[in-house]
Amino acid sequence: MQLLPKEHLIRTSDVDHADWNYTPFLSYVMRKRFELVRKLLPPARVDRLLEIGFGSGVFMPELASRCRELYGIDVHPQVEEVEKRLMRDGVRASLSQQDAAHADYPDRFFDVIVCVSALEFIDDIDGAARQAARVLKPHGRLIGVTPVKSRVLDTLLHVATGADPAKDYCDRRERVLPVLRRYFRSVRTRRFIPAYIAYELEPAT
Repeated sequence: MQLLPKEHLIRTSDVDHADWNYTPFLSYVMRKRFELVRKLLPPARVDRLLEIGFGSGVFMPELASRCRELYGIDVHPQVEEVEKRLMRDGVRASLSQQDAAHADYPDRFFDVIVCVSALEFIDDIDGAARQAARVLKPHGRLIGVTPVKSRVLDTLLHVATGADPAKDYCDRRERVLPVLRRYFRSVRTRRFIPAYIAYELEPAT
C-alpha cells in the first residue's frame, strides 16, 4: 500500500493523526482502515476520484494510482502545503479548502468518492451526504470507513494516545451510516471487528 512518507506529513488539525500510521501497534489499526477501503475500490482506474477529508494527504499516493484525476477537499487551511508535499512524492492532486456539506463541483462529476474516518467529524452529515450523492455519477461509488462506538476501544485509545474519541466524535459515529442510507444504496460492507466498518455505496437515484 502506498502512503505518504512520514517525513512528508504535516499535522493539519487536532484530530489529524496521520503519524499514527508509523507508530507501533497503532499503525496496524490505522492501516487496516486503508486496506478495507482499498479492497472496495474498483479494480480498474477511474477518471475522477475525490477524497473527502484528505488531511495531510497520507492516503493520496494510493488513491492516485486508482484514477486519472485526483481531487481532495478538507476544511483546514494548509491545502497548498499538502499539495507541495504530495508533489515531492510524485503525486498530483487538485486540493481545495471546502466544507463537504457545500461541495463546489458540478453534478455527476466524480466516478468515486473516498472518505476515510472523516464524516464523523462533520456536523452537517446530512448535507455532506446529499452533496456526495449530487456530485457522483449515477453508477458511481462512495467508499469509506467509519469507527464504531465502543467504550472499551475508546478507553484503550485514550490510554495509548491521550485522545478522547467520545469528545471528538460526540454522537456522530452512530449517525454516519443511517444518514448515508437516505441518499445511497448499500453495495458491500466490510468490518474490522470491533473497531471499524467500511462501506461501498451507490447513489439511490
